[in-house]
Amino acid sequence: MVGRFFSGRHPGDGETMMLLSGPPGSGKTSLLFQFAFNCALGNRGDVVFICNRRRMEAKPPCLSQGIDPTSDVFQRIRMKYIEDDEGIKQYFAAFHLLHTFPAAVIVDDFGGFFDERSCQDRYGNQRGRDIAMVRTLSLGWDAVSHANKSSAEPCKILLADTHQGDNPRLLFIYKRWIPCIFTIKADGSGSFTLRKSSVSVKPSSEKGRAAEYSIALQYLVLQRMIDD
Repeated sequence: MVGRFFSGRHPGDGETMMLLSGPPGSGKTSLLFQFAFNCALGNRGDVVFICNRRRMEAKPPCLSQGIDPTSDVFQRIRMKYIEDDEGIKQYFAAFHLLHTFPAAVIVDDFGGFFDERSCQDRYGNQRGRDIAMVRTLSLGWDAVSHANKSSAEPCKILLADTHQGDNPRLLFIYKRWIPCIFTIKADGSGSFTLRKSSVSVKPSSEKGRAAEYSIALQYLVLQRMIDD
């Protein structure tokens, strides 16, 4: 399942909602964009990539070597630039009005859109940020559930967030809505290990699979697949 983040790997059906979590500088945006490319390549629907424009232009993603930057597949990745969590909520709230649903909705730096002070002021609560995140995750779940009931083509949501320790921050919130979490760990020498950490009770034949990768010369490089 971790292979879906690298070149030549079809994303497959997988879970409806997924989270990619890793430390700063671990190539999360590159992994997301490669996932988007693979998804657009293997499905008939478009892929919506939600992000902050300034951050994206300041640090654009790296793709796997061998991918043609002029490929028509990139035309099916629709960039949606937003400034805060309200932009995400508005998109999911109007999701049922779409004539055709995307194959995937990808949100880069999901947690970064929720400004703590703004959320506290909005909800008049010290835990305003948690409340805002829960409501947005709920909207996302409802949106993708509606799409999958209304269309023969599967739709999924992939979020990315940053964590500094061993586990994603606010894991207690994410695990309520997201059955599949991918975590990244740095090895200290410029390489990273990507693992799936499922919170679902469903068995998975890929539970022990991991991927070791690096970002080198502006490319996303898969070094090896690991059987834990």
